[in-house]
Amino acid sequence: MCLALPGQVVSLIPHSDPLLLAGKVSFGGIIKTVSLAYVPEVKVGDYVIVHVGFAISIVDEVAAQETLTDLAAMEI
Repeated sequence: MCLALPGQVVSLIPHSDPLLLAGKVSFGGIIKTVSLAYVPEVKVGDYVIVHVGFAISIVDEVAAQETLTDLAAMEI
């Protein structure tokens, strides 16, 4: 089973090579550095789905908050 979590992009770490684009993503206040190579159009404030350190898609805030609420209800 795979687990991917939504997080909010709080800063971008630009790089001249788009394959090395990264950013700081907040997961409920825990900040992690995440590869943004698969979502080069991402902006600060966007929510992304992250799997094993890679943002794999951008999601809207409502969908991200629903997932976070569901996870909190499960006490994960």
